[in-house]
Amino acid sequence: MMDFAKIFRDGAKVHCVGVKGVGVSAFAEILRAAGVSVTGSDTGDVFYTDAILKEIGVPYFETFDAKHIKPDVDAVVYSAAYSLDANPELLEAKRLGLPILKYTDALGEYSKLFDSSSIAGVHGKTTTTAMVGVLLRGAGMPAQILAGSAVSEFGGRSTLSLADKPVYFVAETCEYRKHFLSFHPNRVVLTSVESDHQDFFPTYADIRDAFVEYVERLSEEGELIYCADDDGASEVVELARKREIKARLTPYGFSAKGAFHIKEHEVRNERQVFTLEKFIEPFTLRIAGKHSVLDATAALALVSSITSTAGGWSKERLVGARAALENFCGSKRRSEIIGEAGGVLFMDDYGHHPTAIKTTLEGLKTFYPRRRLVVSFMSHTYSRTAALLGQFAESFASADVVILHKIYASARERYTGGITGKTLFERVKVLHSAVYYVEEPLDAVSLLEEILRPGDLFLTLGAGDNWKLSEPVRLRLF
Repeated sequence: MMDFAKIFRDGAKVHCVGVKGVGVSAFAEILRAAGVSVTGSDTGDVFYTDAILKEIGVPYFETFDAKHIKPDVDAVVYSAAYSLDANPELLEAKRLGLPILKYTDALGEYSKLFDSSSIAGVHGKTTTTAMVGVLLRGAGMPAQILAGSAVSEFGGRSTLSLADKPVYFVAETCEYRKHFLSFHPNRVVLTSVESDHQDFFPTYADIRDAFVEYVERLSEEGELIYCADDDGASEVVELARKREIKARLTPYGFSAKGAFHIKEHEVRNERQVFTLEKFIEPFTLRIAGKHSVLDATAALALVSSITSTAGGWSKERLVGARAALENFCGSKRRSEIIGEAGGVLFMDDYGHHPTAIKTTLEGLKTFYPRRRLVVSFMSHTYSRTAALLGQFAESFASADVVILHKIYASARERYTGGITGKTLFERVKVLHSAVYYVEEPLDAVSLLEEILRPGDLFLTLGAGDNWKLSEPVRLRLF
């Protein structure tokens, strides 16, 4: 039986196939922090992870070739985007008898080495993980945090290491293809559950049951921290209860009972102020949306559980955590402020599910009541757009102007005809008075130059590449 702990020791050698991928590059960061020698390979396409890999000293090839696999490698970690039976480097690793781990399996083995916690759910994972990171940093806890994408608060990286020898590990875990079942959590934060990833979970019951299966992995010493305001998360908890889950159950939210009930909440001078049952003094957030308050409450509940293993909330820890949350500026591509030009505020957000779109736009409208909200949206995957078409059409109610684009295709599915970006446009324009369709995002520059005016908020929204639209528009408005 392979002792996977040896992979993470100082001086070990690991090769990563698909090293530019968000998850694998983040894992490479973790390995480098542990003193592991890391090499990698990927395509020649340029991603934001290229800069991170160079910064942390990971050399990589921009081709896949069996020659890249050396016999002295301790293990090969690979992205699920590549096949064990087709990728030449993985075939060579098998021929040499080297240990081969899918990224999610490697992450699971790594989680066994610590007091580990998982952030799970359809929405809010990255922001909640980022908040947990800054709270643990503010509280001075010896932890390591891994998010599912680059986080501004982590210096533009996906990981944050708060100690040379961390005791606690917190990771954002993904439900797609049940990847999170590889993880070994002592605690799980469950933010939300609803229909998504229809190519793998055709029905809501399919994805719900995957979450039930995951939380059932918690031991009786474990803890499930869940959003009481989310119907899907609450249903998962009820099903887990019927199956006699042994872990401690901790609800949070506006409707929750107990320590993490949100008692008061208001928006004051572009700040959100909220009070929890557990704490006397209120907390302050400078990012928009009630969903951000829920994410912050989830993070506070998890950090409270973690600190309870090390003496609880001392005055110093609480002061540090409170300041950290107040200074939190959001994670990358989560209501991220890009800049301002011509009196227009530019923001970018990754929201690509109707619920995320709706809550994000409502939050921004409440936070910036005097600004006109102009939104560029690019839907992601044909299957998701088709399955949730009606919900997508209704999700833009808070926007003043909507510009829609073609569907951003996923490598994991093929277009078979039927749903297109224009299909969504036809549905939205029935409900919205100011909606435009521009197939290619960058072709909307001239239109936006005509539409935008001082005082507006322009938001690029979705998991596509329409985020590229902001820079040329800003340059036109300077």
